Amino acid sequence: MRFVRLKSALTLLILTAMVVAAGCSNNTAAEKPGNDSNAGAAAGSPVKLTWWHSMSGNGEKAIKQIAADFNASHKDIQVEPVYQGKYDDSLNKLKASLGSNSGPDIIQVYEIGSKFMIDSKMITPVQQFIDADKFDLSQLEPNITRYYTIDGKLNAMPFNTSNPILYYNKDAFKAAGLDPANPPKTYDEFEKAAKALSKDGKPGASIAIYGWFMEQLFANQNADYVNNGNGRNQAATESLLNSDAGVKTLTWWKKMMDEKVVSNLGRNSDDTAKAFSAGQIAMTLDTTASLRNIVEQVGDKFEVGTGFLPRATDAKEGGVVVGGASLYIMNNKPEAQQKAAWEFIKFVASPAVQAQWSVNTGYFPITKAAYHEQVLKDNMVKYPQFQTAVDQLHASVQSTATQGAVMGVFPEARQIVEGAIEAVLSGQQQPKQALDQAAQEITGKIAQYNQTVKK
Repeated sequence: MRFVRLKSALTLLILTAMVVAAGCSNNTAAEKPGNDSNAGAAAGSPVKLTWWHSMSGNGEKAIKQIAADFNASHKDIQVEPVYQGKYDDSLNKLKASLGSNSGPDIIQVYEIGSKFMIDSKMITPVQQFIDADKFDLSQLEPNITRYYTIDGKLNAMPFNTSNPILYYNKDAFKAAGLDPANPPKTYDEFEKAAKALSKDGKPGASIAIYGWFMEQLFANQNADYVNNGNGRNQAATESLLNSDAGVKTLTWWKKMMDEKVVSNLGRNSDDTAKAFSAGQIAMTLDTTASLRNIVEQVGDKFEVGTGFLPRATDAKEGGVVVGGASLYIMNNKPEAQQKAAWEFIKFVASPAVQAQWSVNTGYFPITKAAYHEQVLKDNMVKYPQFQTAVDQLHASVQSTATQGAVMGVFPEARQIVEGAIEAVLSGQQQPKQALDQAAQEITGKIAQYNQTVKK
């Protein structure tokens, strides 16, 4: 999830321009998928596919291995993975490639880019291939496919998937008189534990100012983030950021800041993860994809515990929304290449590949049968904390709140939310005031976007 962070508020303008350009330039290709005149592969030669991705480090190594394994077993199709920078960088390069053959056949796009990709009309929904191939969707994790199912169809195949959990220092819990087998489950319990863990003027916990966490804390109260069924029933027209779920969350967060039991380490969750691994704080929130790195960085300094994301004390139900990214098939490529892309995506979704992918990266496998693969069973023994993430995903209630919000300006909305959190934690604004202002700004951005893509 670290890759979903935006670098610039200019992204919306870029994406909106991209929608217009894509809508004008790609419809013809979308209507004629059978035109193979540009297939580029001579008879008898393998179909060559370019896969743009945004994974670096261990993720990129894992991606290269997936492509190598596929190429070795499919002599008629050859996939070349190409790193294009972070998600925003990759989307900007996609825009630049429009109207030429330099773009990818497959592209990995973050989850908050889902509506934009659909509205851009640049893609062939994978549902078309699923239907034609009678691909059994029931083999996939339903709590993951629910996110990417929009307007009744799966537009992209989920790929790297995660959600946030609570990380805590079991040794510090023992020293503070807390039960290390019973991590806090509610806002009140989190605050109480943070107080017990704080000493000598040093806060015992920290939460990164990350808009993704606010979205998750809404879902964990079973509260929609935008109207119209979280943008699932029809296009969202209003941000619900200033609803009770938001005010309650930010009031709780600010109260702990005033009590000096949580610290503000900024927007970068890498900084809170480092502080936790170094033993400087004893509780934090982070993505499940960081679990392996955190456990390895902690080493034998202390025992790492994991728990469900805490929820508002009076919230009766809720759950988490999947984060990460999915794989889209571009529609400006000849039919042969799109079919080849689908063959590759099926390979990626297979249990063996998903099990190895999960072990190598820490992301959830999207295929349920992957949990029966020995390599994943062994990994669960080595990192038992990951079971918390699996249990949390399965415990989430099915609702529009946990299905996740859909809006075309999500990247910019996330930046606006982070600004509101900063304004409150720094004492510049009260929670309701900051959220009212942010909600109004996001609603305005949604209106502009909806007008741009209005049919």
